[in-house]
Amino acid sequence: MQQANLEGIFEEFLNKESVFLNKDSLSIRYTPENIPHRDVQISGVAKVLASCLRLERPSNLFIYGKTGTGKTLVVQKVCHQLEATALKKEVPLKIIYVNCKMRRVADTEYRLVAQLAREVGHEVPATGLPTDEVYKTFFNSIDDKKQIIIIVLDEIDWLVKKSGDEVLYNLTRVNQELKNAQVCIVGISNDVTFMEDVDPRVKSSLGEEELVFPPYDALQIKDILAERSKIAFVEGAVDEVVISKCAAYAARDHGDARRALDLLRVASELADRDGVGNIAEEHVDLAEDKIERDNIFEIVKHLPTQSQIVLYAGLVLDDTDKQPFFTGDLFNIYNELCDRIGLKILTQRRISDLIGELDMLGLFTAKVISKGRYGRTREVRMGINGGTVGKVKELLESQLGF
Repeated sequence: MQQANLEGIFEEFLNKESVFLNKDSLSIRYTPENIPHRDVQISGVAKVLASCLRLERPSNLFIYGKTGTGKTLVVQKVCHQLEATALKKEVPLKIIYVNCKMRRVADTEYRLVAQLAREVGHEVPATGLPTDEVYKTFFNSIDDKKQIIIIVLDEIDWLVKKSGDEVLYNLTRVNQELKNAQVCIVGISNDVTFMEDVDPRVKSSLGEEELVFPPYDALQIKDILAERSKIAFVEGAVDEVVISKCAAYAARDHGDARRALDLLRVASELADRDGVGNIAEEHVDLAEDKIERDNIFEIVKHLPTQSQIVLYAGLVLDDTDKQPFFTGDLFNIYNELCDRIGLKILTQRRISDLIGELDMLGLFTAKVISKGRYGRTREVRMGINGGTVGKVKELLESQLGF
């Protein structure tokens, strides 16, 4: 079999006219000068934090709303302008931003506080010190002068999932330990129910001020895409029909502007590879399929082992054309699979709970039905289909060692 001419492929690609002017403007890293339809939220964040310009500690602020509603963008924009104003007015202000979803940054209380200490210029070893000692190092690093420290904890719900809420309790009470500096906490969460599960003392301290970001509607997402498109593409590369379709897909998924931008970016990448010079509706459809597959693989890859086995048991039943199947059917296959790899077998009730969790992730479609005097059970169908099924099965076999 003749090997592909790589040099020829690269030369052909370079000779094609690109649809892009600034591809980076469609990425999550890009911070636009203008954030459409978020004036109220920008003003709200700014008014809460403005008191730091008088060297007064702002109230702790908790911001929540679904993914892709502009929370991080708004906070970064306000903080950037706040820093510029503080520098101009010679106000001692330090803003520390931490994404709590990043590995080895906030997955333990120690690592988070060590990261905060590094942000203010004090190196702390990755492990080895008592946590109290790391807190002391951080406190000493910021308390050498009168200043305001704003700590932005993005994806704060992940911090609590990984480390518990003790770290938030300690951080919201940090000002009791300081003589000169004062600290304000800004928490950002995609989980609107997150605060229901934290310690009431943390809830009252962290939620001194709260701000909700509503989802965008289709017309608002269309405005966002139209504005980014002016920066991202050469003239004539994208038309209103494509933008409207991306906006409609994203509005259907809870008004997620980030998803709309991902969809437009992937569609434009597919058009660019085709060398057609403009993005068509079919590129959007192909991009939607690709993103959906990629999301499923990412979810499956990071499932706990027991959930992966339950999902694999569902795929085994799916191969036998037994749809729908019931909790008992799936439990029997699950038992056989656990025996094969020597894994502890969970109770059928726990397996029913895992089926419910996989249903929430869209990997199963499950509903509880009554079987009269025989009790209740779940009627289950696979939530994934088509060519994705085989690839998910291969991924699970690789991870589970089948």
